[in-house]
Amino acid sequence: MSRPFLLILFLLLTPLSLLAGVAFGSVDLSLGEVMCALAGKEAGLATDIVWQLRLPRVVSAFACGGLLALAGALLQALLHNPLADPYVLGISGGSAVAALAAMLFGLAAAAVNLAALGGALAAVGLVFALGFGRGGNMVRLLLTGVVLSAGFGALISLLLTLAPGAQVRGMLFWLMGDLSQAQAPGLAWGVLLTALALAWWQANSLDILGLGELKAQSLGVAVRPLQFGIYFTASAATAAVVVEAGAIGFVGLIVPHFVRLLGVSGHRWLLPLAVLAGGSFLTLADTLARTVIAPQQLPVGVLTALLGVPLLLFLLTRKD
Repeated sequence: MSRPFLLILFLLLTPLSLLAGVAFGSVDLSLGEVMCALAGKEAGLATDIVWQLRLPRVVSAFACGGLLALAGALLQALLHNPLADPYVLGISGGSAVAALAAMLFGLAAAAVNLAALGGALAAVGLVFALGFGRGGNMVRLLLTGVVLSAGFGALISLLLTLAPGAQVRGMLFWLMGDLSQAQAPGLAWGVLLTALALAWWQANSLDILGLGELKAQSLGVAVRPLQFGIYFTASAATAAVVVEAGAIGFVGLIVPHFVRLLGVSGHRWLLPLAVLAGGSFLTLADTLARTVIAPQQLPVGVLTALLGVPLLLFLLTRKD
């Protein structure tokens, strides 16, 4: 498929996925009721459900999906590793340890979010100091993230073991991704637009970096500042997601590959297409998570894995 056609296709998919997220839920609403509520033509239960519950969650889901896909594409370019995803560098683990500790102490939701942000930033700083310090290369950065992720995983298991039974369910939902509390999407959207603009500005340099560090340097690319910028942009995108919705896995891994397998390789097209595809994917996954066994909700991370694994395997088979 041509890249302009894919862009038009994904741009059309975006409002459809958002509309599906607003239209479907545990309370049945007709399409007419949804459209009237969105237009503000009448007050009532449908309007309250759409504007106060579904629309903020859907908008947050799209932003988080776009952020995860963008971070995944950037980290795969940075590490030259097709298995890289937004959580490979331990950002999610550090955030999870801090957030679960706050939950264990019974702190309020706002304090949990602040703890999650603090843990993510601490993990970013630790990986940067150990991975980039003393002339570290990308292999060292990756290994540092993997080792720290393992350590954070052990701490997470310890916190879950110590937690009272009544708190474990909430902790597990946060670990697997939960958009039920995502009611303020402004931060996520601000980070998404800023990160996408910065990454798109460096798209040509990202393409050249894929040829190797020495080749990129010989072609005039400032490799080390570019790597720093990629790392912090991807880290900021991931941190914004974990604060907004917890640790949602798999989106950052599969969506960039999905776009590449459609014939897109250059980052000038890959990055915006990945953002659109990731946003629509997570929006639809979250819609399924809250409707498939309604009124009970599933962690959205479960749906992203269940949908993503067969999709990626199918695309890899088609590619071969």
